[in-house]
Amino acid sequence: MELPNWSKEVIASYESGTAGCFVLHGNVNDRLLLGYGRQKRKLGSLSEFVQETLVPQFEVVLSYDLGFGLRIERGGEKFREWPSLEDTPEMPHDPLEAVRFITHYLQYCRNLQIMGRMAPRVAVIVKQAHLVCPAIPNLLNYDLSSMASLLRGWAADARLQEYGQTAFLISENLNGLHPLVAESSRVSSIEVPLPNAGQIVDLLDFLKVRCPKPLEAYENQIRAVAEKLLGASTTAVEQLLLRAQHDGESLSEGRLSELKKQLVERENKGLIDFVEPDRSLENVVGLDGVKQWLRQDIALWNQGELEALPMGYLFCGPVGTGKTYLAECLAGEAGVPVVTMRNFRDKWVGSTEANLEKIFALLHALGRCIVFVDEADQALGKRESGSGDSGVSSRVYSMMAKEMSNTRNRGKIVWVLASSRPDLIEVDLKRPGRIDVKIPLFPSLNAKEGFDLIQALCKRRGIVLEDGDFEELAAYVPELLTPGAAETLAVKAYRIKMTQQFSDSESLIACLKEYRPPVALETLRFQMQIAADEATDASLIPEELGLHE
Repeated sequence: MELPNWSKEVIASYESGTAGCFVLHGNVNDRLLLGYGRQKRKLGSLSEFVQETLVPQFEVVLSYDLGFGLRIERGGEKFREWPSLEDTPEMPHDPLEAVRFITHYLQYCRNLQIMGRMAPRVAVIVKQAHLVCPAIPNLLNYDLSSMASLLRGWAADARLQEYGQTAFLISENLNGLHPLVAESSRVSSIEVPLPNAGQIVDLLDFLKVRCPKPLEAYENQIRAVAEKLLGASTTAVEQLLLRAQHDGESLSEGRLSELKKQLVERENKGLIDFVEPDRSLENVVGLDGVKQWLRQDIALWNQGELEALPMGYLFCGPVGTGKTYLAECLAGEAGVPVVTMRNFRDKWVGSTEANLEKIFALLHALGRCIVFVDEADQALGKRESGSGDSGVSSRVYSMMAKEMSNTRNRGKIVWVLASSRPDLIEVDLKRPGRIDVKIPLFPSLNAKEGFDLIQALCKRRGIVLEDGDFEELAAYVPELLTPGAAETLAVKAYRIKMTQQFSDSESLIACLKEYRPPVALETLRFQMQIAADEATDASLIPEELGLHE
């Protein structure tokens, strides 16, 4: 079993003298495989991984968390040689007192070395550090400021490694940790990601002894199963297999996809919707030029020509023009999942930023995916925050901008923004390098387009309209008909057919006679003009609009 890359970074940073204090953030509540020999392997916490894998030769290991207080994990006899313990009846539980206590012990060990005496190597692990030293914007909280100052001091000592000392602050997210600590130049912030395909293969190989039934159909295809489970945590995969083994269930490919969706959404607690689309661009009515463009990009993606692949798309156009549907069809055509960002904003300090960190960690783990952001003009934040959000909007903007322009994501994460008011999206967020292709979507521009749209959507509900019916229906087809409005007409026509026993064409005519546009035509025309102005290429604008100039 190979060490995770993040742990290799910890080792290299410590041995090179670059850093001695580490903030481990991200997937820190997950379980990891410990040990190298098959007989010794087991699943354990991140704290156990640090103790057994990163600091196995440190004589004294101390840990602290709010629940259990300060504990001696290793080297109790060595630790009790500290003379100051005689004046300490019990180990401190209060956060500030515990951090002071540890700081004094670290200084004692350093003094021993300065005097030329033998001193134990000491590792300190602070669990749930975002709860111990949280990012609370209150300058008058002197206890919290004192604790942040002490923790920062651990890292500030450039000779930490020379003294044989190290510290690990384990935090669910970086933004939840006090900025004095998180932003210190001497603290090495290292993200613990969700398991990659290789690590899931190792996990499945370990678990199949206990859970043979779920994997019996994949004897020589464990890698394929691992690829299917990307985005799920080790704990979630373990629970999945244990339950399937208990139920005597052999996991089919379809069942794996369904369970993965449940696992990912459950672990991200309503922050995202995870969809593996079952439709493709063939399901999109019309938009031939747009579909051709998108298919060319997908072909480049599949060929590995990543330098020709856009970092992201902007689908813009009036409400109801099928922006969300097109994104799902694009993902289905490419054979990748869609992650839709939902309610990641939160009223608690630091929670919004923490939610974004969690979402980004998922995206990095999924391999290839499309990230869909609906109502992007509202969701992506603003460069300048309003007076009432304590700067949250600008921090969201900054985090999104950084992630969207990360070139390491090219060919892995494709951003798709949707908006009926793209003019309200910050210019920097829709510039090339973040959003390379802007595709305008328009309602039907003539009666024939409108009829074709209605015909296709009615057919899905068993209402058959022949091409020859166009002449009879042309006078009733609404102006600037959107796919959303046409879908509503198809549903209503089906209802009339079922309840009033009309023929197919009579059902539709009855609907069209009573039709009232859901959005004012003036509003549609205004949004069409904005969409045309945003278009990346003039070929994407229908000539009927006369907006090419």
